[in-house]
Amino acid sequence: MHEPYEKRFGHKADFRVKYKFRSPENGGRKTGEPYQGIRSDFSFVAETENKMYMIWPEFEDSEGNVLLYNDKSVPNQGTARMWIINNEMRPLHCDKIKIGVKGNFREGAMFSADCEVIEVLDLKNNPVTNF
Repeated sequence: MHEPYEKRFGHKADFRVKYKFRSPENGGRKTGEPYQGIRSDFSFVAETENKMYMIWPEFEDSEGNVLLYNDKSVPNQGTARMWIINNEMRPLHCDKIKIGVKGNFREGAMFSADCEVIEVLDLKNNPVTNF
């Protein structure tokens, strides 16, 4: 069973995205659909450099609740809460993350999913020092 990140990290998520995983033919995962708890990185489509950030998705059901199972794959498309893992990077992300910003879930060099910010949550209220 997945332990919600809110409980694990002691604060609420930073923002939410709608996402869609790419097919293997479109450069996506060749090893099957991911499970809850995947620690993919995040990149901004608008950045000209090939940068990745430790911002993890936590997948939701159609009602916006965190999926608690981790023994079957998550939906191919839907919504996810996003968690900035490196709190020292939070000031940079506060300037960049806004509704409508497009990004990708990254697994190394692979762009596994396309996403768009749909809601800013506690991004500016969460801790800026590591705990």
